[in-house]
Amino acid sequence: MSKEKEIDDLDRKILSLLMQNSKKPYTEIAKELYVSGGTIHVRMKKLEDAGIVRGYNLTVNYEQLGYDVVAFLGVYLDKSSLYDQVAKELARIPEVVSAHYTTGVYSIFVKIVCRDTGHLRDVLHDKVQPIQGIQRTETFISLDESIDRPLDIVGDGG
Repeated sequence: MSKEKEIDDLDRKILSLLMQNSKKPYTEIAKELYVSGGTIHVRMKKLEDAGIVRGYNLTVNYEQLGYDVVAFLGVYLDKSSLYDQVAKELARIPEVVSAHYTTGVYSIFVKIVCRDTGHLRDVLHDKVQPIQGIQRTETFISLDESIDRPLDIVGDGG
């Protein structure tokens, strides 16, 4: 294991169950895996301390809250050395929900969630485009998300 932290099959099973349902009680996980509830608590603390578990998230259906547009933005930078500076500025934009430093055509690939196309236009024009270091952008509007799942770390992929 080069970059992978030392975790065993039990750790992977615990993580897998919580990645599928983070509200699942530790006692239920313990019963399912034939260990004590205390074991689950200790293992989770170890995984947090090791930086494997970075936090806990709530998945929300943005569309139900009136955010109907998900867009991806390919960002071209003036120079790749500006990545950290541009990423900090992008992080200040509430509609930006993720950003990735990438290889290939774009320097940064960004996911944006907006109420509608007018809102998206305002975010692009008033918040993203003025950022120093951004040369230009390309926008892709998502028509549908067919897959959104955690990685299978117990099966063949893990």
